[in-house]
Amino acid sequence: MSRAALLVLADGRFPAGGHAHSGGAEAAVRAGRITGAADLREFCRGRLHTAGLVSASLAAAAALGTDPVALDAAADARTPSAALRAAARRLGRQLVRAARATWPSDELEAAAHRFPKGAHQPVVLGLVARAAGLDAEDAAHCAAYESVSGPATAVVRLLSLDPFDASAVLARLVPEVDLVAARAGDAARRALHDGVDALPAASAPLLEIGGEAHAAWPTRLFAS
Repeated sequence: MSRAALLVLADGRFPAGGHAHSGGAEAAVRAGRITGAADLREFCRGRLHTAGLVSASLAAAAALGTDPVALDAAADARTPSAALRAAARRLGRQLVRAARATWPSDELEAAAHRFPKGAHQPVVLGLVARAAGLDAEDAAHCAAYESVSGPATAVVRLLSLDPFDASAVLARLVPEVDLVAARAGDAARRALHDGVDALPAASAPLLEIGGEAHAAWPTRLFAS
């Protein structure tokens, strides 16, 4: 395993398209649920333990070699919002494009042909982790961190929040990111024996509702 590969994959500058998505933060800002650093921290915490846990579990399961078709269907079932499903597939398609150039592998080539419109991003993330020589825990950590770093970065732009405050929010969530990644890894290992239904299906209704409302806005800064 290469920790340097994990740094490359988790780097916000990796051209996987995440910079164009707010992870629900733009809708939350518009609704008045995020007005500053304290609200951002609670939003990120809630997202981490719901959507973040689901994403981390899917990524870890893909990194362990679970069938990506079954995982993609499981991701669909755990994402009620059509708008968020579409966003996840766009991100998955972009991640495959970036990863095929960075860590070429037969699995990534197969994924690109099997899912021409894109698989769910966490599933692709797990496949990319395998191609980069990373393990399931690495994939889970990457997905869990992405679930909070995206909204934090977006809120800096949306509210002109001090970047130091946004970084402090992320730093204070580190123990919980570790906890979620560990839970995701355990769930992924169970899924190897019990099937994808063993993966978490944590719910975040406001994210789903916000995602549908956000998709209908005529003008927005972020794609989701």
